Amino acid sequence: MGFGPLPGAPDSSVVLVDGPWTHRMVRANGIALHVAEMGAGPLVLLLHGFPQFWWAWHQQLLDLADAGYRAVAVDLRGYGASDKPPRGYDSPTLAADMAALVTSLGESNAMVVGTDLGGTLAWTMAASHPRVVRSLVALGAAHPLRMRHELRLGAGPRQRQASAYILRTFQVPRRAENLLSRDPTWVRALYDRWTGPRWRGTPGYVHDVARYAEAMRIHPVSFCAAEHYRWMVRSLIRADGRRYAEALRAPITAPVLHLHGDFDTCVLPGTAQGSGQYVTGQYEWRVLDGVGHFPHNEVPEFVSGELIRWAKLT
Repeated sequence: MGFGPLPGAPDSSVVLVDGPWTHRMVRANGIALHVAEMGAGPLVLLLHGFPQFWWAWHQQLLDLADAGYRAVAVDLRGYGASDKPPRGYDSPTLAADMAALVTSLGESNAMVVGTDLGGTLAWTMAASHPRVVRSLVALGAAHPLRMRHELRLGAGPRQRQASAYILRTFQVPRRAENLLSRDPTWVRALYDRWTGPRWRGTPGYVHDVARYAEAMRIHPVSFCAAEHYRWMVRSLIRADGRRYAEALRAPITAPVLHLHGDFDTCVLPGTAQGSGQYVTGQYEWRVLDGVGHFPHNEVPEFVSGELIRWAKLT
């Protein structure tokens, strides 16, 4: 990958946080994925976003298990304690990882819950691997076609401005890697920008953001995270991107709960709201007052309640 770990960089053991959950590695789609799991019952698969790892869902693991569900929070390819191969950070491959993980967990389907990048993958799974998606919950994530529409020239400028960091940081060689691996204050700055007033600045916020920043310093997580954003932009004009967009046009028949914070400055509420046009099954859209880009962290008890409600309905 062109560079080695920095002196003092943590290893993947820092994400193996002790708790009532079980940590293990699961083989899926040719790689080993780290999961933390709790409970027994219908599977709920929890997909984190950037810049996070499985810990983003620790409250939901507890609450879902208590409610009678098998809750599994995974480190995506390239993150946390999962394998970090030099390639495979395009959305189709990442979604295929998650579809294969459902099978590797011994289940035929799951309620798939995703936030940010994990939300993009959840939408992708529902379109490309519908048999493994029993139902879908997206948080802080627009349907990928909706996001592509808003980022194209000729659409309104607001989402392009909100997503300018993707061009200014991730398309510049080594810039994102240097910021993520050398400057933990950059992760804090992203959270300060993207979160709502309910959570920002609280003791829990300070603790969790420090933990996320530390996990991003694991070698070579910064490279892996950057590669997805590079693919996201470059695929817009490449054949693989056109194939991806075509696959996403498949109507989503799984029931979809779509939660979005009104303070989300990363994926704007107006961008996310148009996602329902790609769903032919049951669809419920809810805007959360005073909440930003990470509802599962900002109002965890509320989100857990919504996940349990949706799991019982679907």
